[in-house]
Amino acid sequence: MRITCSLQFHFQVCILHLIMFNKGFKCTAVVRRLMPWVVLTKVMLVLYCLTMTRQVNISPTQEKTCPLSMAKTSPGKITGSPDSKQDCSPKVNIMFMKTHKTASSTILNILYRFGEKHKLKFALPNRRNDFCYPQPFLCSQVKDYRPGECFNILCNHMRFNYQEVSKLLPPNTLYVTILRDPVHLFESAFHYFQKIIPLTWRISGNNKLTEFLNNPEAFYSLEAINSFYLKNLLFFDFGFDNNLKANDPRVMKEILYLSKLFHLVLIAEYFEESLILLKDLLCWSMEDILYFKLNVRRTSSVSRLDPETRAKALQWNWADWKLYQHFNATFWERVEAYGRTRMERDVNELRRRNAEMRATCIEGGDAVEAHKIKDTRFKPWQPIGEKSIMGYNLRNDINPESRKICAKMLTPEIQYLSDLGVNLWVTKLWGWLKDYIL
Repeated sequence: MRITCSLQFHFQVCILHLIMFNKGFKCTAVVRRLMPWVVLTKVMLVLYCLTMTRQVNISPTQEKTCPLSMAKTSPGKITGSPDSKQDCSPKVNIMFMKTHKTASSTILNILYRFGEKHKLKFALPNRRNDFCYPQPFLCSQVKDYRPGECFNILCNHMRFNYQEVSKLLPPNTLYVTILRDPVHLFESAFHYFQKIIPLTWRISGNNKLTEFLNNPEAFYSLEAINSFYLKNLLFFDFGFDNNLKANDPRVMKEILYLSKLFHLVLIAEYFEESLILLKDLLCWSMEDILYFKLNVRRTSSVSRLDPETRAKALQWNWADWKLYQHFNATFWERVEAYGRTRMERDVNELRRRNAEMRATCIEGGDAVEAHKIKDTRFKPWQPIGEKSIMGYNLRNDINPESRKICAKMLTPEIQYLSDLGVNLWVTKLWGWLKDYIL
Protein backbone atom coordinates (compact mmCIF):
# COMPACT_ATOMS: atom_id res chain seq x y z
CA MET A 1 0.00 0.00 0.00
CA ARG A 2 1.40 3.40 -0.94
CA ILE A 3 1.72 6.06 1.73
CA THR A 4 0.37 9.51 0.90
CA CYS A 5 2.60 12.56 0.81
CA SER A 6 1.21 13.81 4.12
CA LEU A 7 1.52 10.45 5.87
CA GLN A 8 5.14 10.28 4.77
CA PHE A 9 5.69 13.52 6.66
CA HIS A 10 3.78 12.05 9.60
CA PHE A 11 6.40 9.29 9.56
CA GLN A 12 9.04 11.95 10.13
CA VAL A 13 7.26 13.11 13.28
CA CYS A 14 7.23 9.51 14.50
CA ILE A 15 10.94 9.33 13.79
CA LEU A 16 11.47 12.37 15.98
CA HIS A 17 9.85 10.50 18.86
CA LEU A 18 12.02 7.45 18.21
CA ILE A 19 15.16 9.58 18.13
CA MET A 20 14.26 11.18 21.45
CA PHE A 21 13.87 7.82 23.15
CA ASN A 22 16.89 6.40 21.36
CA LYS A 23 19.03 9.21 22.73
CA GLY A 24 17.75 8.62 26.24
CA PHE A 25 15.71 11.77 26.64
CA LYS A 26 14.45 12.35 30.16
CA CYS A 27 11.02 13.79 30.90
CA THR A 28 12.31 17.13 32.03
CA ALA A 29 10.18 20.21 32.55
CA VAL A 30 11.36 21.49 29.17
CA VAL A 31 10.22 18.32 27.41
CA ARG A 32 6.85 18.43 29.19
CA ARG A 33 6.35 22.01 27.99
CA LEU A 34 7.13 20.92 24.44
CA MET A 35 4.64 18.07 24.36
CA PRO A 36 1.55 20.28 23.72
CA TRP A 37 3.30 21.64 20.65
CA VAL A 38 3.95 18.10 19.41
CA VAL A 39 0.26 17.26 19.91
CA LEU A 40 -0.73 20.44 18.06
CA THR A 41 1.61 19.48 15.25
CA LYS A 42 -0.06 16.09 14.91
CA VAL A 43 -3.51 17.69 14.78
CA MET A 44 -2.27 19.98 11.98
CA LEU A 45 -0.90 16.97 10.09
CA VAL A 46 -4.22 15.15 10.35
CA LEU A 47 -5.94 18.21 8.87
CA TYR A 48 -3.31 18.27 6.14
CA CYS A 49 -4.09 14.60 5.36
CA LEU A 50 -7.76 15.51 4.91
CA THR A 51 -6.97 18.40 2.56
CA MET A 52 -4.64 16.24 0.49
CA THR A 53 -7.44 13.82 -0.36
CA ARG A 54 -9.15 16.58 -2.33
CA GLN A 55 -6.21 17.10 -4.69
CA VAL A 56 -6.66 16.44 -8.40
CA ASN A 57 -5.93 12.84 -9.39
CA ILE A 58 -4.69 12.30 -12.92
CA SER A 59 -6.22 9.27 -14.60
CA PRO A 60 -5.12 7.75 -17.92
CA THR A 61 -8.19 9.25 -19.60
CA GLN A 62 -7.22 12.85 -18.81
CA GLU A 63 -4.96 15.07 -20.92
CA LYS A 64 -1.58 13.34 -21.17
CA THR A 65 0.55 15.94 -22.87
CA CYS A 66 1.21 19.64 -22.70
CA PRO A 67 -1.25 20.89 -25.34
CA LEU A 68 -0.13 24.50 -25.68
CA SER A 69 1.91 25.69 -28.62
CA MET A 70 5.48 26.83 -28.15
CA ALA A 71 4.38 30.40 -28.84
CA LYS A 72 2.18 30.29 -25.76
CA THR A 73 4.76 28.75 -23.46
CA SER A 74 7.72 30.87 -24.53
CA PRO A 75 8.31 34.05 -22.52
CA GLY A 76 9.11 36.09 -25.56
CA LYS A 77 12.35 36.87 -27.32
CA ILE A 78 15.53 36.05 -25.38
CA THR A 79 18.87 37.25 -26.67
CA GLY A 80 21.11 34.41 -27.81
CA SER A 81 24.40 33.54 -26.21
CA PRO A 82 27.17 35.98 -27.17
CA ASP A 83 29.68 33.29 -26.11
CA SER A 84 28.49 30.79 -28.71
CA LYS A 85 29.41 30.77 -32.39
CA GLN A 86 26.23 28.84 -33.10
CA ASP A 87 23.20 30.50 -34.57
CA CYS A 88 20.78 29.36 -31.90
CA SER A 89 18.16 30.64 -29.51
CA PRO A 90 18.27 30.03 -25.75
CA LYS A 91 16.24 27.00 -24.71
CA VAL A 92 13.53 27.63 -22.13
CA ASN A 93 11.82 24.23 -21.74
CA ILE A 94 13.89 22.22 -19.30
CA MET A 95 13.38 19.20 -17.07
CA PHE A 96 16.18 18.90 -14.51
CA MET A 97 16.04 15.63 -12.59
CA LYS A 98 17.42 16.75 -9.21
CA THR A 99 19.27 13.84 -7.63
CA HIS A 100 20.36 13.68 -3.98
CA LYS A 101 23.83 14.75 -2.78
CA THR A 102 25.19 15.50 -6.26
CA ALA A 103 25.69 19.30 -6.23
CA SER A 104 22.17 19.52 -7.69
CA SER A 105 21.23 22.40 -5.38
CA THR A 106 23.74 24.60 -7.18
CA ILE A 107 22.19 23.68 -10.56
CA LEU A 108 18.77 24.43 -9.09
CA ASN A 109 19.86 27.96 -8.19
CA ILE A 110 21.08 28.52 -11.76
CA LEU A 111 17.72 27.37 -13.14
CA TYR A 112 15.74 29.47 -10.66
CA ARG A 113 17.66 32.59 -11.63
CA PHE A 114 17.33 32.02 -15.36
CA GLY A 115 13.63 31.21 -15.11
CA GLU A 116 12.87 34.16 -12.87
CA LYS A 117 14.87 36.55 -15.04
CA HIS A 118 12.99 35.53 -18.20
CA LYS A 119 9.59 35.09 -16.52
CA LEU A 120 9.37 31.38 -17.29
CA LYS A 121 6.69 29.20 -15.76
CA PHE A 122 7.93 26.79 -13.09
CA ALA A 123 6.17 23.58 -12.09
CA LEU A 124 6.66 23.95 -8.33
CA PRO A 125 5.92 21.65 -5.40
CA ASN A 126 3.16 22.41 -2.93
CA ARG A 127 3.59 22.92 0.83
CA ARG A 128 7.06 21.35 0.83
CA ASN A 129 10.27 21.60 -1.14
CA ASP A 130 9.90 18.31 -3.05
CA PHE A 131 7.22 16.50 -5.00
CA CYS A 132 6.10 14.19 -2.18
CA TYR A 133 9.38 12.28 -2.31
CA PRO A 134 9.86 9.30 -1.99
CA GLN A 135 6.51 8.64 -3.71
CA PRO A 136 6.65 8.50 -7.53
CA PHE A 137 5.99 11.86 -9.16
CA LEU A 138 2.41 12.74 -10.12
CA CYS A 139 1.16 15.85 -11.90
CA SER A 140 -1.27 16.41 -9.03
CA GLN A 141 1.72 17.16 -6.75
CA VAL A 142 2.42 20.37 -8.69
CA LYS A 143 1.25 23.59 -7.07
CA ASP A 144 -2.09 24.79 -8.52
CA TYR A 145 -1.95 22.18 -11.30
CA ARG A 146 -4.87 21.71 -13.67
CA PRO A 147 -4.95 18.95 -16.32
CA GLY A 148 -3.53 20.17 -19.62
CA GLU A 149 -1.49 22.97 -18.05
CA CYS A 150 1.91 23.65 -19.58
CA PHE A 151 5.19 24.61 -17.87
CA ASN A 152 8.70 25.62 -18.90
CA ILE A 153 10.86 24.32 -16.04
CA LEU A 154 10.49 21.35 -13.69
CA CYS A 155 13.46 20.94 -11.37
CA ASN A 156 12.71 20.06 -7.71
CA HIS A 157 13.38 16.76 -5.96
CA MET A 158 11.12 13.93 -7.06
CA ARG A 159 11.11 10.21 -7.68
CA PHE A 160 11.23 10.26 -11.46
CA ASN A 161 8.17 9.15 -13.39
CA TYR A 162 8.50 10.04 -17.05
CA GLN A 163 4.87 9.27 -17.94
CA GLU A 164 3.68 11.95 -15.51
CA VAL A 165 6.53 14.41 -16.07
CA SER A 166 5.96 14.45 -19.84
CA LYS A 167 2.35 15.61 -19.36
CA LEU A 168 3.57 18.94 -17.99
CA LEU A 169 6.19 19.93 -20.56
CA PRO A 170 6.30 20.75 -24.28
CA PRO A 171 7.58 18.05 -26.67
CA ASN A 172 10.84 19.91 -27.29
CA THR A 173 11.79 19.95 -23.59
CA LEU A 174 15.42 19.13 -22.85
CA TYR A 175 15.98 16.56 -20.10
CA VAL A 176 19.07 17.02 -17.93
CA THR A 177 20.32 15.39 -14.72
CA ILE A 178 23.49 15.04 -12.67
CA LEU A 179 25.34 12.04 -11.21
CA ARG A 180 28.11 11.67 -8.66
CA ASP A 181 30.66 8.96 -7.85
CA PRO A 182 28.51 6.48 -5.86
CA VAL A 183 31.11 6.13 -3.11
CA HIS A 184 31.16 9.87 -2.40
CA LEU A 185 27.38 10.01 -2.76
CA PHE A 186 26.87 7.10 -0.34
CA GLU A 187 29.18 8.70 2.22
CA SER A 188 27.38 12.02 1.93
CA ALA A 189 23.88 10.51 2.09
CA PHE A 190 24.79 8.29 5.04
CA HIS A 191 26.10 11.27 6.97
CA TYR A 192 23.20 13.56 6.04
CA PHE A 193 20.25 11.19 6.49
CA GLN A 194 21.34 8.71 9.16
CA LYS A 195 19.35 10.43 11.91
CA ILE A 196 16.10 9.71 10.02
CA ILE A 197 17.03 6.11 9.14
CA PRO A 198 16.17 3.93 12.17
CA LEU A 199 18.20 1.06 10.67
CA THR A 200 21.42 2.95 11.47
CA TRP A 201 20.63 3.71 15.11
CA ARG A 202 21.79 0.34 16.42
CA ILE A 203 25.17 0.54 14.70
CA SER A 204 27.84 0.87 17.39
CA GLY A 205 31.20 2.59 17.31
CA ASN A 206 32.37 6.02 16.22
CA ASN A 207 32.55 5.15 12.51
CA LYS A 208 29.03 3.95 11.71
CA LEU A 209 29.59 4.06 7.97
CA THR A 210 32.51 1.61 8.11
CA GLU A 211 30.63 -0.66 10.50
CA PHE A 212 27.65 -0.67 8.16
CA LEU A 213 29.74 -1.54 5.09
CA ASN A 214 31.53 -4.34 6.96
CA ASN A 215 28.20 -6.19 7.15
CA PRO A 216 25.44 -4.19 5.43
CA GLU A 217 22.93 -7.04 5.33
CA ALA A 218 22.90 -7.08 9.15
CA PHE A 219 21.67 -3.48 9.25
CA TYR A 220 19.53 -3.25 6.13
CA SER A 221 15.92 -4.10 5.33
CA LEU A 222 14.32 -2.91 2.11
CA GLU A 223 10.95 -2.46 3.87
CA ALA A 224 12.28 -0.31 6.71
CA ILE A 225 11.57 3.41 7.04
CA ASN A 226 13.79 5.50 4.75
CA SER A 227 15.99 2.50 3.89
CA PHE A 228 16.23 3.71 0.28
CA TYR A 229 18.79 6.30 1.41
CA LEU A 230 21.21 3.46 2.19
CA LYS A 231 21.46 1.65 -1.14
CA ASN A 232 21.64 2.74 -4.78
CA LEU A 233 20.06 6.12 -4.06
CA LEU A 234 20.52 7.31 -7.64
CA PHE A 235 18.69 4.28 -8.99
CA PHE A 236 15.88 4.92 -6.51
CA ASP A 237 15.66 8.61 -7.44
CA PHE A 238 15.16 7.63 -11.08
CA GLY A 239 12.20 5.47 -10.09
CA PHE A 240 13.89 2.08 -10.37
CA ASP A 241 14.27 -0.85 -7.98
CA ASN A 242 17.32 0.02 -5.86
CA ASN A 243 17.62 -3.55 -4.53
CA LEU A 244 18.52 -5.32 -7.77
CA LYS A 245 21.35 -7.81 -7.36
CA ALA A 246 24.78 -7.27 -8.87
CA ASN A 247 24.86 -7.95 -12.62
CA ASP A 248 21.07 -8.21 -12.84
CA PRO A 249 20.30 -7.57 -16.55
CA ARG A 250 17.56 -5.13 -15.55
CA VAL A 251 20.25 -2.69 -14.34
CA MET A 252 21.61 -2.14 -17.85
CA LYS A 253 18.09 -2.12 -19.27
CA GLU A 254 17.15 0.80 -17.01
CA ILE A 255 20.38 2.62 -17.81
CA LEU A 256 19.74 2.37 -21.54
CA TYR A 257 16.19 3.62 -20.93
CA LEU A 258 17.57 6.75 -19.27
CA SER A 259 20.11 7.25 -22.05
CA LYS A 260 17.22 7.58 -24.50
CA LEU A 261 15.35 10.11 -22.33
CA PHE A 262 18.06 12.48 -21.13
CA HIS A 263 19.77 14.87 -23.50
CA LEU A 264 22.64 15.56 -21.09
CA VAL A 265 23.90 13.89 -17.93
CA LEU A 266 26.23 16.08 -15.88
CA ILE A 267 28.99 14.69 -13.66
CA ALA A 268 29.49 16.33 -10.25
CA GLU A 269 33.23 15.57 -10.13
CA TYR A 270 33.63 17.66 -13.31
CA PHE A 271 31.17 20.36 -12.39
CA GLU A 272 32.66 23.21 -14.42
CA GLU A 273 32.96 21.10 -17.56
CA SER A 274 29.38 20.00 -16.96
CA LEU A 275 28.17 23.59 -16.84
CA ILE A 276 29.96 24.41 -20.10
CA LEU A 277 28.21 21.48 -21.79
CA LEU A 278 24.92 22.63 -20.29
CA LYS A 279 25.49 26.17 -21.56
CA ASP A 280 26.20 24.78 -25.01
CA LEU A 281 23.11 22.55 -25.03
CA LEU A 282 20.81 25.36 -23.89
CA CYS A 283 22.51 28.09 -25.93
CA TRP A 284 22.88 30.19 -22.79
CA SER A 285 25.50 32.82 -21.98
CA MET A 286 28.38 32.48 -19.52
CA GLU A 287 26.56 34.90 -17.24
CA ASP A 288 23.65 32.47 -17.03
CA ILE A 289 25.77 29.70 -15.50
CA LEU A 290 27.75 31.67 -12.92
CA TYR A 291 27.36 30.09 -9.49
CA PHE A 292 28.40 29.73 -5.88
CA LYS A 293 28.54 26.24 -4.39
CA LEU A 294 25.42 25.71 -2.30
CA ASN A 295 24.57 23.09 0.32
CA VAL A 296 28.22 22.15 0.82
CA ARG A 297 29.47 20.38 3.96
CA ARG A 298 32.43 21.58 5.94
CA THR A 299 35.50 19.48 5.12
CA SER A 300 35.95 18.19 8.68
CA SER A 301 32.60 16.35 8.51
CA VAL A 302 33.54 14.33 5.42
CA SER A 303 34.67 10.75 6.08
CA ARG A 304 37.86 9.68 4.30
CA LEU A 305 37.41 6.14 2.98
CA ASP A 306 40.33 3.78 2.48
CA PRO A 307 40.49 1.62 -0.68
CA GLU A 308 38.96 -1.41 1.07
CA THR A 309 35.98 0.57 2.36
CA ARG A 310 35.56 2.22 -1.03
CA ALA A 311 35.42 -1.21 -2.70
CA LYS A 312 32.74 -2.32 -0.25
CA ALA A 313 30.72 0.83 -0.94
CA LEU A 314 30.89 0.19 -4.69
CA GLN A 315 29.83 -3.41 -4.27
CA TRP A 316 26.89 -2.38 -2.08
CA ASN A 317 25.85 0.34 -4.56
CA TRP A 318 26.49 -1.70 -7.67
CA ALA A 319 23.56 -0.40 -9.71
CA ASP A 320 24.59 3.20 -9.06
CA TRP A 321 28.16 2.34 -10.01
CA LYS A 322 27.06 0.88 -13.37
CA LEU A 323 24.88 3.96 -13.93
CA TYR A 324 27.77 6.28 -13.17
CA GLN A 325 30.24 4.35 -15.33
CA HIS A 326 27.93 4.46 -18.32
CA PHE A 327 27.18 8.18 -18.18
CA ASN A 328 30.73 9.14 -17.18
CA ALA A 329 31.82 7.56 -20.49
CA THR A 330 29.16 9.41 -22.49
CA PHE A 331 30.09 12.63 -20.68
CA TRP A 332 33.67 12.47 -21.91
CA GLU A 333 32.45 11.67 -25.39
CA ARG A 334 30.54 14.96 -25.21
CA VAL A 335 33.68 16.74 -24.01
CA GLU A 336 35.68 15.33 -26.94
CA ALA A 337 32.99 16.45 -29.36
CA TYR A 338 33.02 19.91 -27.79
CA GLY A 339 36.81 20.06 -28.13
CA ARG A 340 39.39 19.74 -25.35
CA THR A 341 41.10 23.05 -26.12
CA ARG A 342 37.80 24.87 -26.35
CA MET A 343 36.63 23.26 -23.10
CA GLU A 344 39.79 24.28 -21.25
CA ARG A 345 39.42 27.86 -22.49
CA ASP A 346 35.77 28.08 -21.46
CA VAL A 347 36.35 26.49 -18.05
CA ASN A 348 39.09 29.03 -17.36
CA GLU A 349 36.73 31.83 -18.36
CA LEU A 350 34.01 30.44 -16.08
CA ARG A 351 36.48 30.30 -13.19
CA ARG A 352 37.58 33.87 -13.85
CA ARG A 353 34.01 35.15 -13.92
CA ASN A 354 33.09 33.20 -10.79
CA ALA A 355 36.12 34.61 -8.97
CA GLU A 356 34.98 38.13 -9.89
CA MET A 357 31.51 37.39 -8.50
CA ARG A 358 32.94 35.98 -5.26
CA ALA A 359 35.00 39.12 -4.78
CA THR A 360 31.96 41.28 -5.54
CA CYS A 361 29.34 39.43 -3.53
CA ILE A 362 30.79 37.40 -0.65
CA GLU A 363 32.07 38.84 2.59
CA GLY A 364 35.50 37.33 3.09
CA GLY A 365 35.32 35.72 -0.35
CA ASP A 366 34.34 32.25 0.82
CA ALA A 367 31.79 30.08 2.63
CA VAL A 368 31.54 30.17 6.42
CA GLU A 369 30.30 27.83 9.16
CA ALA A 370 26.55 27.84 9.76
CA HIS A 371 26.76 29.73 13.07
CA LYS A 372 28.65 32.55 11.35
CA ILE A 373 25.94 33.27 8.76
CA LYS A 374 24.43 36.61 9.73
CA ASP A 375 21.28 36.78 7.58
CA THR A 376 18.63 34.04 7.91
CA ARG A 377 17.88 34.44 4.19
CA PHE A 378 21.19 32.72 3.46
CA LYS A 379 21.09 30.00 6.12
CA PRO A 380 20.92 26.55 4.47
CA TRP A 381 18.83 23.61 5.67
CA GLN A 382 20.78 21.48 8.15
CA PRO A 383 20.70 17.74 8.89
CA ILE A 384 19.25 16.68 12.25
CA GLY A 385 21.44 17.32 15.24
CA GLU A 386 24.26 19.28 13.64
CA LYS A 387 25.25 22.35 11.64
CA SER A 388 27.58 20.90 9.03
CA ILE A 389 26.25 22.72 5.94
CA MET A 390 28.08 25.93 5.17
CA GLY A 391 26.76 29.18 3.73
CA TYR A 392 27.69 32.76 2.90
CA ASN A 393 27.49 36.34 4.08
CA LEU A 394 26.61 39.06 1.59
CA ARG A 395 28.95 42.02 1.43
CA ASN A 396 27.49 45.32 2.60
CA ASP A 397 29.51 47.64 0.36
CA ILE A 398 28.02 46.73 -3.03
CA ASN A 399 25.74 48.71 -5.32
CA PRO A 400 21.99 47.92 -5.44
CA GLU A 401 22.10 46.26 -8.87
CA SER A 402 24.92 43.90 -7.87
CA ARG A 403 23.30 43.30 -4.48
CA LYS A 404 20.19 41.88 -6.15
CA ILE A 405 21.98 39.31 -8.30
CA CYS A 406 24.45 38.49 -5.51
CA ALA A 407 21.60 37.81 -3.08
CA LYS A 408 19.91 35.47 -5.54
CA MET A 409 23.12 33.54 -6.13
CA LEU A 410 23.55 33.07 -2.37
CA THR A 411 19.95 32.10 -1.63
CA PRO A 412 19.44 28.45 -0.61
CA GLU A 413 16.70 26.32 -2.12
CA ILE A 414 14.12 26.64 0.67
CA GLN A 415 14.26 30.43 0.77
CA TYR A 416 14.27 30.70 -3.04
CA LEU A 417 11.16 28.54 -3.28
CA SER A 418 9.44 30.87 -0.84
CA ASP A 419 10.49 33.82 -3.01
CA LEU A 420 8.90 32.04 -5.98
CA GLY A 421 5.59 31.88 -4.13
CA VAL A 422 5.55 28.37 -2.61
CA ASN A 423 3.93 28.09 0.82
CA LEU A 424 6.37 25.71 2.51
CA TRP A 425 4.48 25.22 5.75
CA VAL A 426 5.11 21.44 5.87
CA THR A 427 8.84 21.86 5.27
CA LYS A 428 9.04 24.71 7.78
CA LEU A 429 7.10 22.73 10.38
CA TRP A 430 9.47 19.79 9.95
CA GLY A 431 12.40 22.19 10.23
CA TRP A 432 11.02 23.63 13.46
CA LEU A 433 10.57 20.14 14.91
CA LYS A 434 14.08 18.98 14.02
CA ASP A 435 15.74 22.18 15.22
CA TYR A 436 13.86 22.74 18.48
CA ILE A 437 12.51 19.38 19.62
CA LEU A 438 15.82 17.53 19.21
